[in-house]
Amino acid sequence: MAGSASALDILVAPDDWQLGEPSLVVLHGDEPFLVLHLLDLLRTRLCPDEADRSWAWREFDGAEELDPRDVFDEAATIPMFATATRAAVVRQADSFVTAARERLETIATTPRGHRGLVILEVKSLPSNTRLAKAVAKQGLAIEASIPPKADLGGWIRKWAVSKHGITLAAATAQRLLERLGGNLGQIDQALARLAAATAPGARKTAIPPEAVDDFVGSPQERTAWGMVDAAAGGDTPRALRELSDLLDGGENPIGIAAQMASVLRRLSTAARLLALPANGGRPAGVEQALREAGVAAWPKALAQAKESLAQLGPRRARRLPVWLLDLDLALKGEASRGLRARLALERLFCKMARGDDAGRGRPRPSRPTGDRS
Repeated sequence: MAGSASALDILVAPDDWQLGEPSLVVLHGDEPFLVLHLLDLLRTRLCPDEADRSWAWREFDGAEELDPRDVFDEAATIPMFATATRAAVVRQADSFVTAARERLETIATTPRGHRGLVILEVKSLPSNTRLAKAVAKQGLAIEASIPPKADLGGWIRKWAVSKHGITLAAATAQRLLERLGGNLGQIDQALARLAAATAPGARKTAIPPEAVDDFVGSPQERTAWGMVDAAAGGDTPRALRELSDLLDGGENPIGIAAQMASVLRRLSTAARLLALPANGGRPAGVEQALREAGVAAWPKALAQAKESLAQLGPRRARRLPVWLLDLDLALKGEASRGLRARLALERLFCKMARGDDAGRGRPRPSRPTGDRS
């Protein structure tokens, strides 16, 4: 099977994927979760009997000084009595590719026959190189990264069924993305915990979004999400308490700020959308604006976001990116640690509180006049 494939597509439906007989396989990308699972799948396909894996599957560290002849000799050795296919795998192989490019181009265009194959793990495989063109014709290139326009929500739902045997509602997959971003390793761990807590008879019933918060992230991460919700909702005392718990527990102030920013920027985007003119793309209502801004489309998340947006008000919500930039500069400058870092975060909470700009722009009541005694 020559050409290219996507790791995301292969892993959710491995039984539908045919490896073929390429001489050279290149895994290119920067997502370690995909690389790990692809290598595991290739090892299973090439060495179905675990007893053969100790001799048929050999991994080399491309970050170390490596003689290319050792790799090619390993792949060229023909097993006499076993059915396993020998594979020479070079991890972190970018430097190895530079040193052995001509030989790899030859291997990519040579039928494998009864020999083994070479598997490379690289960060990138530029399509304009001769190696990439050779692999596209007779080898196999597998993209082990997440494309910018990938439907990760849909992929998570398929992975939950195929790997963990549980069914997720669409909003539940979006909630996982909201909490964990595109970290597939953490998402997989959260799905494993969800599967372990789901009764066998309930696995075909869609798991609702609210179940995610009990299983996603570490206790510190869940505290941070609660802190952000409290600060945006105007509960400054609670936000300050949870901030104190996080800092006392050793959490990095920059990491806390980054987690806050992922939530607050959505609120600011929604506020800016609502400020557009009626004929200039303004959403029909608050909920539509929040969904367009990236807030998960399930009732609890939308209700929390609506409450936060109402508490902040249009002016302060639109100012959030400026405040976040000021916070980032402070944490990477004079307030990088200790009490100054705590104060910089607390100052943002106070700016978000309802009373922060109460009275601003309002005329002061005139002092009563009268006879002085």
